[in-house]
Parts: sequence; structure tokens; C-alpha cells
Amino acid sequence: MNNDETKIKYFLYARKSSESEDKQVQSIDDQINRLKETAKDLGLNIKKIFTESKSAKLPNNRPVFEEVLKRIEKGEAGGILCWQINRLSRNPVDSGKISWYLQKGIIKSIRTIDREYLPQDNVIMLSVESGMANQFILDLSKNTKRGLAGKIERGWLPGRAPQGYLNDVINKIIIKDPEKFDLVKKMWELMLSGNYSVPKILDIANHDWGYLTRRSKRAGGRPMSMSELYRIFNDPFYYGYFEYKNKIYKGNHEPMITIEDFERVQEILGNKNKPKPKTHIFAFTGLIRCSHCNCLITAEEKTKLIKSTGKRATYVYYRCTRRKRELNCHEPSIVLKELEKQIVDELGKYTIPEDFKNWALNILKKENDKEVYDRSKIYEMQNKKYLDLQKQLDNLTDMKIKEFIDDENFLKKKTELQNEITNIREKLNLSQDRGQNWAELMEKAFNFAAYARERFISGDMQAKREIMSAIGQNFVLTGGKLHIEPMAWLLPISNLNKIGKNAFTRLEPTKNWSSSQTNQSFARKEMQWGGQRESDSRIWDHNPVFYH
Repeated sequence: MNNDETKIKYFLYARKSSESEDKQVQSIDDQINRLKETAKDLGLNIKKIFTESKSAKLPNNRPVFEEVLKRIEKGEAGGILCWQINRLSRNPVDSGKISWYLQKGIIKSIRTIDREYLPQDNVIMLSVESGMANQFILDLSKNTKRGLAGKIERGWLPGRAPQGYLNDVINKIIIKDPEKFDLVKKMWELMLSGNYSVPKILDIANHDWGYLTRRSKRAGGRPMSMSELYRIFNDPFYYGYFEYKNKIYKGNHEPMITIEDFERVQEILGNKNKPKPKTHIFAFTGLIRCSHCNCLITAEEKTKLIKSTGKRATYVYYRCTRRKRELNCHEPSIVLKELEKQIVDELGKYTIPEDFKNWALNILKKENDKEVYDRSKIYEMQNKKYLDLQKQLDNLTDMKIKEFIDDENFLKKKTELQNEITNIREKLNLSQDRGQNWAELMEKAFNFAAYARERFISGDMQAKREIMSAIGQNFVLTGGKLHIEPMAWLLPISNLNKIGKNAFTRLEPTKNWSSSQTNQSFARKEMQWGGQRESDSRIWDHNPVFYH
């Protein structure tokens, strides 16, 4: 052991990536528990534990790791305790920085599960191990590209199979979907007959056949959209070829139609030797529904001649698609300017003054400091119980090996202990993260409330769409008025908004919100808010969508 090790304060850094390079690496919890045991055995002083779920193959991609280095620069700690060197870096930029900090003595010790790196050591060993981690990523990338190229050469589409087909994950090929192949083929046959439009085929598939898209972990299991049906009718995959990175390859999958059928459909669609029509992108399409017929609201761009000036003016208006013609919908259209005004008015309900936001966040910081302290004590007790349960499980295994316990009682007790360990591990994760997560969610909520309205007014179409999606759900247009069901997490903001605006109005002559006069005036509001905070935090704990 290094003689100075007992004097060095260590930051424990545990990293787990969701990407393929780290699939075999131990979980963050396992890393922390093993590293704590190492620290106890070696008498190391762990000042703080840092965890991160990020890939290390790119530089400047890990904010927690950057914080670790900055705090070491400030002298808050002198060492890093980690599972392996590849937990710290898998790219030459971060590797070089770590090596340089170690050589300069900014980092006085790097401890892994099996060895220590010191400033006076030969730099070759650290460079070799860092280089091996970097080379692993390069080899992984090359092998992935080589695997994709080999799959293409063998005539198989890399990626997800289109509608009507399935990925055979065992044999790594694409096969017919026994449930949907014939239905998708029937769509082609209807299109080839020349008697059906694409919207009509879509209506038949969704309403008459009850067609549902293939379900995956995150999507699917819903009626087909118009864009998906057009994608089918434009995909060469169905006549036995596939497109990958703008190149066409011969496939080994079973074709659904002939190339002549495909070309015939292109003629029907107007794609044969004809430029594609100009398309427009609108901010709010696909979000709003008509209150009368429940169809989606679409947008159109129109050019109008102004007689008084002789000039042409272009404007955008939103209207019902009126797909359900049997309902004879008469919902009036609304111009973009009026629609955006109504959204701005809605945002105004949740907009708080910046000074009030800063005051609120100061209170949050005090609350969060107490929360973190309380959670740390709870975490210590829970961790002690976790280690005790783990020890009981180890002892139980020893008893089974020495035949002090029969199989039935062993399995029963083992199951009980494993269930307890799983339960306490979940509580450990919750205790460690809840305070930080709660504070982050609250800060994002207040920042959204303070700035979203102005960002919407000055933002581009993508920003406007994201902000609108964040404030509510079930957007309904009725009689030219947009009705929005607000997100649950905005309701506490609305309540606090009333408190803040009332206080702000009474204190209008006093511009400095941090003055003693203002703080005294807010003391009563803080007590009022404090009781509300507990109930509101339960709403914010459910990961609301925020605009960044």
C-alpha cells in the first residue's frame, strides 16, 4: 500500500454504458459494493460516490466524469477509485487528460480493483491499458461495419424488416410474417387494380381488416398511418431488392410482388419520371384533433391576391382533414397567427416572473440539502442491511456445501434472502437518487415556467412543437378555439404562479427580491408553499417532458 494512501481522499466513480461495448461489465451497484469492500480492506477514504450511465467512447460526453476532474483540480480529493481504467476512458482525449493529471500530481492515485497507478510510476503501463480500451472501441466499430457489410453481401437487409416480414433473430435472416404477409400483399393487389386510392386502401386495412402494425418494445400495435402505407408502396424490398445508404442490393428474402407490379404502382402514384410535389412542414400537424369528428387537424399554405395592393400574401391555416365524411364535419379553420396566440395565452397561465423563479429555487436548495442529508443517513442503514443479507446468503451457501442444511430448506431460505436483497437494492437506488432527481425535476419545471412563453414566441417550428407537446395533451379544436388538457406537473406551477404574481404585484415598487423587506414578505408564502411542496413533488417525480 502507498504510505500516503490513508491521507488521500478518493472519489469513487462507477460507470455503466447501455451500449454494446460494456454489456459484460458489472452493474453500477456491483461496482460500488466491490469498490467499497476494496476501500475498507485498504483503508481508503471515500469522500463521495459518483455514478454515470454514459458511453466513454467519445470525449466531452460525460458531465459527471468532468465534474470529478474539476473537483479534483480544486483539491476536494486527490484520488479516483474505479473498477478498471476503461471505466474512466475509452477515447484518447480523456485518456491523455487523465495521464497528464497523474503525471502532474493533480491526481495522486488511481485505484482499480486490482492495482494502483501513481504519479511516479512509469507512464507506459497506464498508456498501454488506456490504449487497449481505446483500441477496443475502434475494433468494435470496425467489426460492426464488417458485420453489416457481410450481411448485405449475403443479401439480407440490415435492420428492421418492413411490414409483412419478420426478423428471424436466431438465423439472422428475414422471413414472411405469417399474420401480416398476405394482408400487405392484398394492399398491393388493391393498388394494382387501379380502383382504389391510397386513403381508401388505408381505411379498408385499418377499419375492415383491423390491421395493426408489428409491435416492438417502444412502438407498434396500432393502426397503420398514411405515411407508412406510402412507404410500403415505394419500397423496393417488396419486389426482392432493398435499399441501404442510397444503394440498391439484391435480397435473398421472398418477394411479395414482381418488379413489373412495383413499376405499375409507381405510375399510379405519379412517381414514374415525375418530380415529387413540393411538401411543407408545419409545427402543429398530428397534435390536434377535431372536436366534432375526432379526425386530425391538418395545415395548408395558401396564397391570396390582395385587391387593394395587387400583391400576393401567403398564409397558413389549420383545418379538419374530414376523413370521416359520413359525419359531415363543419369545424371552421383557424389561421396560424390566431392558433399561436391561443397557445401563448395558455403558456401565460404557467409563466412565472424570473425573480420569483430564483426565489423559489433558493428555497428548493435549502429543502434539497436537508433531503440529501436525511437520505444519506437512510442510505447508510440500508447499505448495512444489504451487506448483512449478502453475508447471510454466503453463509447459507457454505452450510449447503458442508451439508448442514437439506435442499428444501436451502432453496426456501435462499429465495427469501434473494427477495430481500432485491428489495433493499431497489431502496438503495431510490435513497441515493431521489433527492438529486427531485431537485433537478423541480428546477427544470421552474425554468420551463419562466422561459417557455418567450421561447415559443421567438422559437422555430421545432421549438414551438416541443413546447406545445410539453404543456398538455388531448389538444382539441372546437369552434375555432383550441382546448388543451394541461400536464399534471403544470398544476402545481399554476398554483405557485398565483402566489408569486400576487406577491410580485404587492411588492412592485421593490425591485430587489432578495432584500430583507421582500424576504419577510415571502416568509409567510414560504410556509404556505412548504406544505404544498410535499404533495406537488409526487407529481414532479413522474418525469415530465420539458423543453430544453
